[in-house]
Amino acid sequence: MLHTSPDHFVLKPYFATIHCEPNWAWRKGRPPMPNYDLFYVWSGHGEMTLNGTRYALRPHTCFLFRPGDVNNATHRPDHPLVLTYIHFDLATPPAQIPAPHRVVKDFITLETLLSRYVNLFLTDVYGAEVEAKLILKQAMIHLLREEQEAAMEQSEGKRKQDEAILEVANYVRVHPGFPHSVEQLAMRANMSPKLFSQRFKEKMGQTLRSYIVESRIKRAEHLLHFTGMSVTETAYALGYNDMHFFSRQFKQYTGRNPSEIR
Repeated sequence: MLHTSPDHFVLKPYFATIHCEPNWAWRKGRPPMPNYDLFYVWSGHGEMTLNGTRYALRPHTCFLFRPGDVNNATHRPDHPLVLTYIHFDLATPPAQIPAPHRVVKDFITLETLLSRYVNLFLTDVYGAEVEAKLILKQAMIHLLREEQEAAMEQSEGKRKQDEAILEVANYVRVHPGFPHSVEQLAMRANMSPKLFSQRFKEKMGQTLRSYIVESRIKRAEHLLHFTGMSVTETAYALGYNDMHFFSRQFKQYTGRNPSEIR
């Protein structure tokens, strides 16, 4: 809707800001949505099911329903919803359209637009229809802008996570004999252990444990090949106290016994 002309917004006489009654609900079996509906929650709590997906309703939740959408909703009678809805159509299919659901970050701007739209038609205001179309256009731009900014923030966050993963991987490779733990390395990357383990595998193509063992075995190969260290000395230098376990891991990763390298 970024490039949709305001003139292509077709206004519908279905809009309001309402305080929902305690027994309010959109029941299952309702007809599909006949047009677009900008639906915004000012306050209250409940639940919305849209095309089979469930969403929490809470302050600043916003939906953009499309023609054909199937939904039902309920709210808590002790925390009833206050919401604004604005129905409209489009004269031409949009090339770009906001996502059907979000929690609005800059809610003050959107709330100002919604209030202005509803208030336009309380009395006979000159140019109300023209301004209403401009407001709808501006509201769509606002939602699309938030989506773009969120995508950029997510991309930047992923880049920083990738940098942290590579730094940790290098740290492990440089210190293969250290008793590394997921918790310590996750703290180094400023991530939770669960997220760190997931992102490490995505970035490095193997689990953290596998990477640590591989780093130790590669270092062991080098030590055995070039330094004259014995198998026992090499194993202890790399944190192994069990020679049989060291030999097993070494053969698993290299296909040879450490004594063959020595």
